[in-house]
Amino acid sequence: MKEFGLRNPAAGVDTIGLSGLASMRWNLTAPTLYEEAIKRGEGILTAAGTLAADTGVHTGRSPKDKFVVSDETTADQIWWDNNNKLEPGAFDLLFDDMRKHAEGMDLFAQDLYGGADPEHRINVRVYTEYAWHSLFIRNLLIRPERGELESFSPELTIIDLPSFSADPERYGCRSETLIACDFRRNIILIAGTSYAGEMKKSVFTVLNYLLPPKGVMPMHCSANLGAGGDTAIFFGLSGTGKTTLSADPKRKLIGDDEHGWGESGVFNFEGGSYAKMIKLSAEAEPQIWAASQRFGVIYENVTIDPETREPDFNDDSKTENTRGAYPIDFMPNVLPGSRGPHPKNIIMLTADAFGVMPPIAKLTPAQAMYTFLSGYTAKIAGTEKGVTEPQATFSTCFGAPFLPRHPVEYGNLLRALIAEHQVDCWLLNTGWTGGAYGEGHRMPISATRTLLDAALDGSLHSAEYRTDPNFGFAVPVAVPGVDARILDPRSTWADKAAYDRQAAKLVQMFIDNFARFADHVDASVLQAAPELTSAAE
Repeated sequence: MKEFGLRNPAAGVDTIGLSGLASMRWNLTAPTLYEEAIKRGEGILTAAGTLAADTGVHTGRSPKDKFVVSDETTADQIWWDNNNKLEPGAFDLLFDDMRKHAEGMDLFAQDLYGGADPEHRINVRVYTEYAWHSLFIRNLLIRPERGELESFSPELTIIDLPSFSADPERYGCRSETLIACDFRRNIILIAGTSYAGEMKKSVFTVLNYLLPPKGVMPMHCSANLGAGGDTAIFFGLSGTGKTTLSADPKRKLIGDDEHGWGESGVFNFEGGSYAKMIKLSAEAEPQIWAASQRFGVIYENVTIDPETREPDFNDDSKTENTRGAYPIDFMPNVLPGSRGPHPKNIIMLTADAFGVMPPIAKLTPAQAMYTFLSGYTAKIAGTEKGVTEPQATFSTCFGAPFLPRHPVEYGNLLRALIAEHQVDCWLLNTGWTGGAYGEGHRMPISATRTLLDAALDGSLHSAEYRTDPNFGFAVPVAVPGVDARILDPRSTWADKAAYDRQAAKLVQMFIDNFARFADHVDASVLQAAPELTSAAE
């Protein structure tokens, strides 16, 4: 076997049982990985100097194909309602078969860190079949100094072989795609998919398993730091503004997707960004635009003109989930070291397409836990003959696909940290006002930013509040610079009775969704639930 690149001489492929390889390329940097990817036909060079690659039939994650080994270590620790079981023998068989499949291949390996806090980071080694996958994970995780590679020993190993098709009858899986997680040995096997995001989220899943017993809260959130040293955390599902609102020129970016909160404060899990490219423009998102127009960036499923090699970010013919993967230091205004002090504010984002929720609300600790466990946003359904119907989405802890443990374990840990550090919690609705989607309009971004600024600078502490009749939130009556009418969503609807019906519908959705947690939370959280009451006329 030929070997290229730098690694720990005592920790080679034999440590994971790989053998018979044609070659192994260790810790290659972007220029060499560009060359390898283009030479192998994995991607093309664009006019922006980026590398463009396609992922084939898998243009997103395959959460239904993710399985966790059930053994004596995990049997009583995993939230099996949310995770598929894989027998230990099936994992061992898959592991053996994938290693045999790799014989004769030219593989790539990256040694990286998951976590910016040295006390809680994990050493990750990722073996990939594709050169562009090696560059992807190098962009997304934290890159050690070159000198650190000579003593690097992996604590988590990922083997990513898209060309290996899993046999459902042989392994007890669902399809030819399989993401198999063994938490006892910290090995992740990824088969039958070229979607690079599976590697990134596999690291997040492992940290979600390892950190809570240490009292460290893993979070699917963005985070930034104000000039006064105040950290803010932004929880939110896709489309709620998590990345956009945390990219604030007045504040330093800690990270835009995955973080931990431990005894020393908040730290980024990653060293990069996996930004959505669909409809990207310099005018709407100048920071992401600037970061994504550089050598070293990967465009994933972005349409490229075959002659000019110019990207078309408005083309969704391959998927709406077009992505750009780049190191986080490509973004302006990034906090060096990706670590901040304990948060002063937590923002829970929702894009309520039902037009019911207020644009901002102050949450009690119990309401914060209820909101966190609910993980609500609303997606826009497709239109048919001009009629639309929003679809409620509840993803507990704002990241259900990545939770190996029961959500209440994360909720209790978050609640304890909020109490210990006296954190203010807010609900920020970036959704619709004046009616549901199709009748109302999107919350003005200027109003959202003004309300967010007022929450972060502390000026909302002196505001007058009313109690929302449906959700019980404390809602400010007036905020300087914001049209007071939008602070009371019912008043923005022309048909108040229609608002009441819509509010009752959404409240019932919350109640129905939360029923699965009712036996796992205390009375104060149950009392924080919304109520089916009519708004005053």
